[in-house]
Amino acid sequence: MRSIWRTIDRGLVRDVAALAAAVAVVGASFGALAVAAGVPVWLACVMSLLVFAGGSQFMVIGVLAAGGTPVAAVVAALLLNLRHLPFGLVVGDLLGRNRAAQLLGAHIMIDESVAFAMAQRDPQRARAAYWLCGIALFCAWNPAVLVGAYLGEAMGDPDTFGLDAAFPAALFALLLPQLREPGPLRVAVVGAVLAVVTTPLLPAGIPVLIALLGVVFALPLPKKLERAR
Repeated sequence: MRSIWRTIDRGLVRDVAALAAAVAVVGASFGALAVAAGVPVWLACVMSLLVFAGGSQFMVIGVLAAGGTPVAAVVAALLLNLRHLPFGLVVGDLLGRNRAAQLLGAHIMIDESVAFAMAQRDPQRARAAYWLCGIALFCAWNPAVLVGAYLGEAMGDPDTFGLDAAFPAALFALLLPQLREPGPLRVAVVGAVLAVVTTPLLPAGIPVLIALLGVVFALPLPKKLERAR
């Protein structure tokens, strides 16, 4: 384990710290919006500790605030988090064979930790990046939710701070080195097109799942088709 952490440099720490600061602001906003929607402070904090998925947590609050039932809120959040299934296939080898490490690693598996891991070429560095990012964001998100819940509605919408654009931009920057290869580039282009086309037609979160179909374009062609080309 020590050899893994030795692969971390200042650049990686700086990038993770910057993202953690942004996550803290969003976490505080979630706490404020949750309380404004009638969710008790303790429940908002427990949700953050046990779920730890910002998009799904905001989805639950949005459904409840719109008058939806708790069951509808949970179903919507589960649908949004279906993208974690392919994430698990990608980072499974990074978690090792220790059962406790696997459970903890699965809990901190979010978009950002997966993206940081995928941006690394060396497997040891990828593992260190995954754990560093996941743990740092978990430690930034949860206290911020508590602070935001007590501050109430004064925090407002995270879009006010421009963070709605900051997260996609950060993830794109992390994945940019991978787009030099034809396969990942095809996946990215097809996925982006599918997401843009379906966004006006489908509920929030579903276009992200539809975009996963872009992975099909990275699969190797059958030998007969390959020879025909």
